[in-house]
Formats: sequence, structure tokens, C-alpha cells
Amino acid sequence: MLRPQRILLASHGTTGAHAAAAAALALSAPGGTFLHLTVVPDFWRGMMGDDWLNNVATRDAYCRHVETQLAREVEMHQRDVEVRVLAAGGCYSARVVLGKPADCLLQFATETSPQLVVIGSPRPSGVAGLRSRMHVETLVKGLAAPLLVVPYPG
Repeated sequence: MLRPQRILLASHGTTGAHAAAAAALALSAPGGTFLHLTVVPDFWRGMMGDDWLNNVATRDAYCRHVETQLAREVEMHQRDVEVRVLAAGGCYSARVVLGKPADCLLQFATETSPQLVVIGSPRPSGVAGLRSRMHVETLVKGLAAPLLVVPYPG
């Protein structure tokens, strides 16, 4: 059975991301290293809702609110994964980046040389949530490590 020492987990706190994290933990070698990448899709950069925000102070306050909420959610997910990795005797490091998910994952994989890359599958039709598409074709062409796409739970 595959028991990689260095796993790159790309996840962001959704139900599918939790399934990917659980699968990565189950596959990890004892004492292995988890490299956790969270990509905030670049479409958030333009989420100002300025059709109803008619002055600069209101727009800035709204922007700070969105950034704070995103940061809180990312931090909670990272903390959850870190606690599970450390409890299993592994090492954990995390990075958060803003950009196109596949491009950011490829760059991080180049920098960190994982033995396995783990991601969750897209949400099924009808499941609520933003759809930040991970272009799997781009990953398959560009990764030097195996890619595991964990099915959506259920």
C-alpha cells in the first residue's frame, strides 16, 4: 500500500475537502509531512458588491468583513487538519494563497516536491456552494507526483 512521507493536501474546508483530508491522513506514513495548501480563488478579489455600496467607507467596511470571514474559515479548517496530523504523529505546514487553484497548486508542488497530491472532487450538482473549479487536466499534465482525487462523500 502507498504510504507517502510527503503529502500535499489542497483543501479549503468544504465537505469534499474534509473527505480529502481524511483520505490523506489514512494514507500518510507514520511521522509523515503534510503540506496543506489553501487557495482562495481569485474571483474573491472582485467581490465588492458595489451595486449597493454607494460610498467608500461602506465599501471598505464590507471588504474588511469579507476578508475577515474568509480568514476565519481558512484558519478553522487549517487548525482542524493540523490537530489531526499532529495527533497522528506527523509534521504539518500550511500556506494560503490567492489565485487560480490549479496554477497555485502546481507552483506549490514544484516548491515542495510532494510524493502524493490529494484533492477533493467537485461538488455534485444541486449541492450549494461556490464552484471554484480545479482544472484537473492542468494538474495531470503538470504534476511530478501522483494525484489522488477523493470522491465527494455520500
